[in-house]
Amino acid sequence: MDCELYRINENTWRIEDEGVRFFLLAGTEKALLIDSGMNLNNVREIVAGLTDLPLSLLNTHADRDHIGCNEQFDVFYMHPAEEPVYRRSGKPGTVIPVREGDSLDLGDRELRIIHLPGHTPGSIAVLDVQNRVLISGDPIQEHGHIFMFGAHRSLKDYIASLEHLEEFVDQFDEIWPSHADIPVSPTLIRELREGAKAVLEGTIQGKPAERFGQSIVICDLGFCSLLCDRV
Repeated sequence: MDCELYRINENTWRIEDEGVRFFLLAGTEKALLIDSGMNLNNVREIVAGLTDLPLSLLNTHADRDHIGCNEQFDVFYMHPAEEPVYRRSGKPGTVIPVREGDSLDLGDRELRIIHLPGHTPGSIAVLDVQNRVLISGDPIQEHGHIFMFGAHRSLKDYIASLEHLEEFVDQFDEIWPSHADIPVSPTLIRELREGAKAVLEGTIQGKPAERFGQSIVICDLGFCSLLCDRV
């Protein structure tokens, strides 16, 4: 399966896999793959052509478009609240828990974990401290669709997570989402929070989104859409 590969700088790569993207970050001692794609079956082969550093995997969450090559890793980092979602996929592997405030050191490159429940219970973002970049997973998108339907998603938790993320905006200059536009501005966090509140309060009404199922509505925020359960 083909993908598009972009070298962001000397130790950071972005892999585009038909609508979802994931990232390879290298330090002086280790490398970390953030998510494993959707359609690919050869992630380890791709990464071997980019770095020979010891490689680990971290999943921002367990939706199927982020765990496509997880079986190529015996162990991987994931928030423990996400493991039940992951196990329903039938994928194997041992979860190494990461939680809010944990740090991973790749060697002169510190990565900090920020827990952002709502899109899924264990969704996390990764703050690349020295490079002042936030790798956000799915909760932050511009000109994309954020899935907020299904039993394991919570609009109230999502809004609280966006409020929490605003506490960190002085620590990063840009955001790299898993879908749609890249990079995006930290100001998008506030806009998403305000839009999600309007949806929750009924100020923004959803329209049927038959393509996703008869029980789903699409709530257009202008710059992004939230796909929610029909109330």
